[in-house]
Amino acid sequence: MKFFTNEKAVYSRVTVPAHLCGWNNVAHGGVVSTILDEIMSWAALYLLKRITLTQSMTVEFIKPVTISAIMEAEGRVLEVKGKRDALVEGVIYNADGKVCARSTGTFKVFSPAVAKRLKIADDEMLQWFESLFDIK
Repeated sequence: MKFFTNEKAVYSRVTVPAHLCGWNNVAHGGVVSTILDEIMSWAALYLLKRITLTQSMTVEFIKPVTISAIMEAEGRVLEVKGKRDALVEGVIYNADGKVCARSTGTFKVFSPAVAKRLKIADDEMLQWFESLFDIK
């Protein structure tokens, strides 16, 4: 997935390949869930400028996510709860702008220093993260 932002949300255009279908022409629910987890994770990471891990998520499958069709995934932070938790939403839209799937997730939020201490990220990953946001 490639990501872009308007500084309020993070977006990605996604096309699910045929080998990831569940039923005919429909993306497997696990693949849909993975796309939602990824867009929520990047929304939390980018918008909060912190390292995040998914703690829990729920998924609502509304319309089929069809294989080989261009879909748009959108992620946004709904609420920050203290220093360590964030509520994030992910949505997948079809080409007609209709909601196909929606999720909400609770994410644990870590500073780079805490992520290093807990061994969530190594030095190389932390350097990449810090360069992404020009932080130290």
